[in-house]
Amino acid sequence: MSVTLPTPDQTLKIGTRGSPLALAQAHETRDRLMAAFDLPEAAFEIVVIKTTGDDRSMIEADRPLKEIGNKGLFTREIEEQLGDGRIDLAVHSMKDMPVEQPEGLVLDCYLPREDVRDAFVSPGVARLADLEPGQVVGTSSLRRRAQLLHRRPDLTVVEFRGNVQTRLRKLSEGVADCTFLAMAGLNRLGMARVARSPIGVDEMLPAIAQGAIGIERRLDDPRAEAMLRAIHDADTGHRLAAERAFLATLDGSCETPIAGLAVLEGDEIWLRGEVLRPDGSESLSDEGRASIFDAADLGTEIARRLLERTPRGFFDWRD
Repeated sequence: MSVTLPTPDQTLKIGTRGSPLALAQAHETRDRLMAAFDLPEAAFEIVVIKTTGDDRSMIEADRPLKEIGNKGLFTREIEEQLGDGRIDLAVHSMKDMPVEQPEGLVLDCYLPREDVRDAFVSPGVARLADLEPGQVVGTSSLRRRAQLLHRRPDLTVVEFRGNVQTRLRKLSEGVADCTFLAMAGLNRLGMARVARSPIGVDEMLPAIAQGAIGIERRLDDPRAEAMLRAIHDADTGHRLAAERAFLATLDGSCETPIAGLAVLEGDEIWLRGEVLRPDGSESLSDEGRASIFDAADLGTEIARRLLERTPRGFFDWRD
């Protein structure tokens, strides 16, 4: 199949949020396409789109995401522009992506996955284990909040929103003693030194699809389909098939503390999943292995087993 490649006169428009991390991810996507098709930078245009979740008033107010919406906060405006043709591709952090796509859009291209671990970030404490009772942890992630309180109910957790730079500023202002960031984001920004210590996945299982970049396209765009096929990472695709099927079966959202990680072991995939009460008082986990070609079925099966064990009201939010 021949591909009509973009030119400086007819650029391929790549939509993204405007944070430094989002731009770094868009540039990585562009650079991989340039290399795959021997194209100049001028054949591409990075289009910055402000989403509801980027509204500064919401970030500065540190309102919990459950009060202002769900994962669509970070994708809705971008997908609208993709759907009506104002952009050709949309680059997303996969942990922000709802499991259902808007009609006419498809997400089937993933770049090689980065470090999946959470990073412990603090100006004065070296490790999570070194926190003293009563110290303040800032996070907007219900998953991190629940995991932390499950292990350390003696700590105080406060809402802490914003991009990497905003959260580091709040930390320097003393809003909290420490926070968590994704190692993947720090690595992509060249800021790995910010992490006092990465947190092992056995201590804190990461968010679904953490560390993965996805590129969304229109279903009826053969040029985008052919170009993205050239940069798709199959291993990441298998891992996310398991994790996102797990999330979809649990009907996960920003209001649901869910963690999961799929790892390839030859032709098999190993998936671990965890669900928690929002207040951290209880955690349930399960795991399993299957062929990489049955990755989605594995995710669905583990989620169903966990749902059978969760009592009524397990995911209810408690202030």
